[in-house]
Amino acid sequence: MDVPAFEATFDKDSKVYKVFAVLRDRQWHCRGCEYAHVATTQIAGGAGIQGLQRGTKSRPGMSISSGDHYCPECDATTRHDRWTGHFAEAVPTGSMPRDFARRVVSLLGSRDVVEQTERPANQLTVDHKLPGIRWSPAEGAVQTDYAGMNDDDIRARFQLLKQSNGSVSHNLLKSRACERCFRDGRRGTPFGIVFFHDGGPDWAPEDKRDAAGCVGCGWYDFAEWRDQLNEHLQERSNG
Repeated sequence: MDVPAFEATFDKDSKVYKVFAVLRDRQWHCRGCEYAHVATTQIAGGAGIQGLQRGTKSRPGMSISSGDHYCPECDATTRHDRWTGHFAEAVPTGSMPRDFARRVVSLLGSRDVVEQTERPANQLTVDHKLPGIRWSPAEGAVQTDYAGMNDDDIRARFQLLKQSNGSVSHNLLKSRACERCFRDGRRGTPFGIVFFHDGGPDWAPEDKRDAAGCVGCGWYDFAEWRDQLNEHLQERSNG
């Protein structure tokens, strides 16, 4: 697919197109100051960088590099992104139906997994434990088969994270950690806690879309990670 044909697949009023319009010149662009017109605080998310990387059923994904660079406009080192000019195989996600999201919130007790606090549904994000950036096309089909999931599938694949209430949302913290891991191969350390109950600090599989590489990271399954961390601390105190 050439660039004009690729561009023709977008709704020109959509946020994801506005992000593409910034990146299409293949230069580095600052997240801090170049996307004000997009009207979103999560440029890295599904309506921005990750959405472009994943692609859709009608268009391929984009190969996008990310890094920290000095921005003269911000007068600071900020996060930048650049389209390499290459396309990648699409990993479409599909939109999560509202009825399914309500089902997940109900099944998981409306409980923010990090702070273990029951919250109204509008203060929670239904989070895929396996980040979309790690999905293969086959995994993407499994992760978005919302109609076919039973309760055990939901418990295995989803957790509830707190949305922003004036502070940075846990979903955004996870998104940034997963993005860094995908780029640099260094796994996330929630709130600075360096602990992995499976594997170590480095991404192990050769395949960047091997879901096994996420197991043991706190952001992948926060409840399991916390249980394992507490067990580890208890063993040390008893030792």
